[in-house]
Amino acid sequence: MTALRFAILLCLCFPAPLMGAEIREIPIGMDGAGAILKARVAEDAFTDQGLRQRIVLIGPSSREWQQACAAVCEEWELRPGARGTTAGKISLSAVFVSPALLESPAATFPPTGTFYSDKAQVEAQYLWRWLSQFGPDLVIIVQGGKGEQLLVPDVRLPQFEALRAKSANSPPAASLARALADGQAIETGAIPAVVLETSPEHLSQQVRSVLRAVSTIPSPARSELERRRQRSAVELTEELSQTYGKNLDSVVYIPAVALMARVRLGAQQGETKTLRDVERIVAPYVEKQKPSLPEKPSSSHLSGHLIFAELAKATNDARYVNKVREAADLGFDGQGRPLEAMPFHTEMSDSVFMGCPILAAAGRLTGERKYYGMMLRHLRFMQKLCLREDGLYRHSPLDEAAWGRGNGFPALGLALCLEYLPAEAAERAEVQRAFQAHMQALIPYQDASGMWHQVVDHPESYREFSCTCMITYAMARGIREGWLDRATYAPVIARSWPAIRQRVGPQGTIVDICTGTGKQRSLQDYFHRTAILGRDDRGGAMAMLVATEMALH
Repeated sequence: MTALRFAILLCLCFPAPLMGAEIREIPIGMDGAGAILKARVAEDAFTDQGLRQRIVLIGPSSREWQQACAAVCEEWELRPGARGTTAGKISLSAVFVSPALLESPAATFPPTGTFYSDKAQVEAQYLWRWLSQFGPDLVIIVQGGKGEQLLVPDVRLPQFEALRAKSANSPPAASLARALADGQAIETGAIPAVVLETSPEHLSQQVRSVLRAVSTIPSPARSELERRRQRSAVELTEELSQTYGKNLDSVVYIPAVALMARVRLGAQQGETKTLRDVERIVAPYVEKQKPSLPEKPSSSHLSGHLIFAELAKATNDARYVNKVREAADLGFDGQGRPLEAMPFHTEMSDSVFMGCPILAAAGRLTGERKYYGMMLRHLRFMQKLCLREDGLYRHSPLDEAAWGRGNGFPALGLALCLEYLPAEAAERAEVQRAFQAHMQALIPYQDASGMWHQVVDHPESYREFSCTCMITYAMARGIREGWLDRATYAPVIARSWPAIRQRVGPQGTIVDICTGTGKQRSLQDYFHRTAILGRDDRGGAMAMLVATEMALH
């Protein structure tokens, strides 16, 4: 089937729902051969807040089944505008996957292994994670069969009550339907799922029968996602503070950012207890019991000293200013002359964040303009290495890949620089132009769910949490300070902020944050970097920081 014919069939398959919501084809991942997995969803499916029942049809990717799906939707009595009491209340989406993923005994769920790096499991992993974050109320898994049969998992869910009368059998224990309905391996909760064994000729009748009988009760996964999205910024920050921002074993950026967020939260709430606790945590470094810069520091130690800049602003304590100066002075030689660039940059775009803000902070806190000059010098150096013609940052000169966090770092770094640069600073205009150009370049790559991806301009790569937090922070701060146009950027963060909230689970668990990543040699290397599900200090810190900013919006 040609790509054009396939697109036409899918458009026929999904007529526009009520209220004019647009139907979009979105990538949801890749299979083991690198082919893109796609879904067709109503655009309002990500924002309807439970107004419509969310149904997902998963079928084989063969031509015959794609055509059958188109026919089902053409004839479907319950589609918007057709007769039936539930007209317009159901949002139907479809995903087509390898037939073996649905029918082979070797395909077991939940998927195992390191997510997105195992070619044998990657298709199942992408499908599994997408379903858990999309939160369907019901999944109908279509399989070919010799007869007509509905398989309902032997799991106690209210959504199955009416369907059980149509079914005498259950799907296998390791099947997709059973694993979804069981829900124990889904971080958002159970997703009711059934298997529909039928032929393409009878698919229309069988799907119609299921949809007429299915309960309208939201799925546990859908309910949990809506609960998460309803949390306020302060609630989310306080929740994350129970897990993150509790220590500073070494002065590096990850724990430092979490502590910065705690200081800001305390200031917003008008209390000093949090500030005093953070001062207690950093005291060994300020009182010279421990060195904040080890014998062999890294770029992360430079940005780790931003916690001292935050405390200097909050307390006017000169000891914190001295710690900021220690890190910033590494940009100068023994005679006080600026180096070509800040050390430890390793040619990675990360260094826009690692090196620039600490210099801007030093300039603001000491009043010495040399730090502003060195900040701009370092920024220009990194831009020559990493800034692409399209306005995105390659992670390093080794490959053109626009790694997600490799763009999050410049976004956050330039925003922090602008926070410290005074209006009269000669360097400010160039930094602000660079910031604005980067923000503009990022807008087109936000996906329908509100997220940015592991490789920014490759939406088939996974939705990456940390870069979405960093970019959202930069845009939100830019709006609030007047560096960015509100009419342009407010709708962008209105999509990304709920997406961030729904990916933070109980006890600080995070969904799909890229593991620590040095410069890679190929696009495929970035695609297959491990995506973490669970507690993660990096993800928790960035979520706390963006939440403290969103609390002011």
